[in-house]
Amino acid sequence: MKVGLAGFPGTGKSTVFAALTGLPPVAPGERRTQVGTIKVPDDRVEFLAAIYSPKKITLSETTFLDFPPSRDAQKRGVLDEEAVAALRDADALVEVVRGFPDLAGAVPRPTEDLEAFDTELALADLGQVERRLERMRKEKGKEREIALFERLSQHLEAGKPLRTLGLGAEEQNLVAGYAFLSLRPLLVLLNVSEGEVAAPAPAAFVAKAEQAGADTLVLSAGVEAEVAELDAADRPAFLRDLGLDSPARDRFIRASYGLLDLISFLTSGEDECRAWPIRRGMSARKAAGRIHSDIERGFIRAEVMAYRDFVEHKSEARCREAGKLRLEGKDYVVQDGDIIHFRFAV
Repeated sequence: MKVGLAGFPGTGKSTVFAALTGLPPVAPGERRTQVGTIKVPDDRVEFLAAIYSPKKITLSETTFLDFPPSRDAQKRGVLDEEAVAALRDADALVEVVRGFPDLAGAVPRPTEDLEAFDTELALADLGQVERRLERMRKEKGKEREIALFERLSQHLEAGKPLRTLGLGAEEQNLVAGYAFLSLRPLLVLLNVSEGEVAAPAPAAFVAKAEQAGADTLVLSAGVEAEVAELDAADRPAFLRDLGLDSPARDRFIRASYGLLDLISFLTSGEDECRAWPIRRGMSARKAAGRIHSDIERGFIRAEVMAYRDFVEHKSEARCREAGKLRLEGKDYVVQDGDIIHFRFAV
């Protein structure tokens, strides 16, 4: 999963990236996309590892991309072609919005910033849609696709992001190759001062995000940078003093998984205990392909235990005896936390 961080200059975006990944921010004036990958904490994998003592433990990973702002930083809100191309490489977008006074004491305008950013995404997509429409109208047999792109154009011209259009599954497939920015899932991250870190986001800001089909999360990049530097044993007390129950990294990962509608199935054994992220609603056969294409191609059946049943019975054998190990076919819809062993032949 690739999550792209974006935002206007002065929002603290690079500080957020550093707090989430533990990597130092890019030096002022340096223009490059910074990449950081972190492990996704999963207590279920740790529990399985305590039972099996495997040679290897593999957690899911999230990759963060910190994109540079527009070359003309004075033109607030402008996404140049380089920035647009970089953003299209992400599975989901995170807009970092300033929720603290700047160095000159100017009050934050998070609702206006959110609206301006989404407008920039819509404009970038509108140009792409119009160019595609112009080409299609010169071709024959494109009536169906033309009708769809005219809908896209009308929606974007109204200043609305494509994620709010309500495209059907078939329509989603038709536009998948275009990497439209305003169709990307969006998490709006309100970066606040330390004194506001436990306060909810302003109601008008949340309402604007919901109108744009986006989720919201509040954090203080400065506070999280301090948390990252603390010993693990000291972090819970520090967070409690601030009124928080977990560090931003954990909350951010949970929000990102929800944003992309991801779940994880698990595999376990003496060789490896591992979490495999998949889209919610994926079939057992497709999930098998996440491990290896040969397993998907030669799929016979899936032996499935629910994680909660394994916790109760503590072993595969006891789950089998209790009737908690099920044999499922290729069309079984995998559930979050399923422990699966795939049978296959190629």
